[in-house]
Amino acid sequence: MPSRAAILVVDDDPVTLDLMREVLDAEGYRVLTARSGAEALELCRGSAFNLVLSDVRMPGMTGVELMRAVRHESPETVFIVMTAFGTMETAIEAIREGGYDYLSKPFKMEDVRLAVRRALEQQRLQRENAYLRAELAEKFRLDQVVGRSAPMQELFKSIARAAASRSTVLLLGESGTGKEMAARAIHFNGPRAREKFVTVNCGAIPEPLMESELFGHVRGAFTGAVASRAGLFEEADRGTIFLDEVGELSLNVQSKLLRVLQEHEVKRVGSNDTLIVDARVIAASNRDLATETREGRFREDLFYRLSVVTFTLPALRERREDIPLLCQHFLEKCRMAGTGQAVEGISRETMDLMMAYDWPGNVRELENVIERAVALTSNRFLAVDDLPPHLRTRAAPEAGAGPEEQLTLREVERRHILRVLKACGGNKTQAAQVLGISRRTLIRVAQRFGLAGELAEE
Repeated sequence: MPSRAAILVVDDDPVTLDLMREVLDAEGYRVLTARSGAEALELCRGSAFNLVLSDVRMPGMTGVELMRAVRHESPETVFIVMTAFGTMETAIEAIREGGYDYLSKPFKMEDVRLAVRRALEQQRLQRENAYLRAELAEKFRLDQVVGRSAPMQELFKSIARAAASRSTVLLLGESGTGKEMAARAIHFNGPRAREKFVTVNCGAIPEPLMESELFGHVRGAFTGAVASRAGLFEEADRGTIFLDEVGELSLNVQSKLLRVLQEHEVKRVGSNDTLIVDARVIAASNRDLATETREGRFREDLFYRLSVVTFTLPALRERREDIPLLCQHFLEKCRMAGTGQAVEGISRETMDLMMAYDWPGNVRELENVIERAVALTSNRFLAVDDLPPHLRTRAAPEAGAGPEEQLTLREVERRHILRVLKACGGNKTQAAQVLGISRRTLIRVAQRFGLAGELAEE
């Protein structure tokens, strides 16, 4: 890395520009700033920059448009984009268009330093990343996968990088965390996007029929086999097969699945002939397959074949700060589908209850709750009474606040703010949105109540 690498920072926010210049100057870089894409493009045409850090959403020319223009004239310039809009669509678009990395606002300065070092090292080594050419497919909207939390941002990055490869992928996580949606994102943003995506629910097909479903059968192979039939692996040839709940497969079927992964060929039930198939395998399970393997319920060799690339999708309770964003997303989805009356939002009390709930059914349960509430409510803003009974009963008093305890209004307000801060992991922006106040007001109120220590550092 050159000792005085030239970096251009582009953002329409002067506070961000000043902060980034101060941090990067201290690292020994030569730093210039621009407040618009047009101004940045003029600077790039007059000077050579090793790295450009650009905001995505700016008036006029966007960060992605700036990236295209600069890379057309200077392909060796490395790009890092900064965005406050944390959808998978944003992440993959930035990477697809040539960005080395992206930072989600609000970010920590140490994350900026680390990203810059890595990007410049990438330039020095002149490594070309194949995933940059992954083409977005119109038939699957990536912005359906929503999240601004740190676990989801890391997942977005990992999926973006894995999408263009041919490797087998194993998706782990509880039921309802969105494993099938992640699998579709991998397929429809990879080199097989124009081919079939075939889904198999391994837990829904009876064991005696599973082999025939996966590998097909010939006429007369068993009672009822009146005609030959291709299996799902043949159907997925040149595309992707998604084996949902793969941990439910019997050991017998597991051994035959292993052969397909090793030899890339299938044998229909009742036939001695083999057929060559080329299907990318993405498997998913809500079980701990490592434990299943140790206890003899899952083949060790199959586990290693499936887990070439492994992602774990976080439970919703592990990313509570995404709940307001998901709620708004599902409300908009209901509006587009014409489900019930148009609901404008969710009351503060209702959101507080939803933030405190553990969501054992994860994102799927949250979507069902929102859809049910919208269908039945007569309110413009969803109220607590619109929630299902099992969720409303969770509004129990906190420990130490029994029915005999009389709380002052100040103490009720303090406890409410503390609950929201903990649910949001101390994120000031997210907590302020949930509370319906400005970020600056939240900081002032937290200080007044002695809760400043609950605010995350940025």
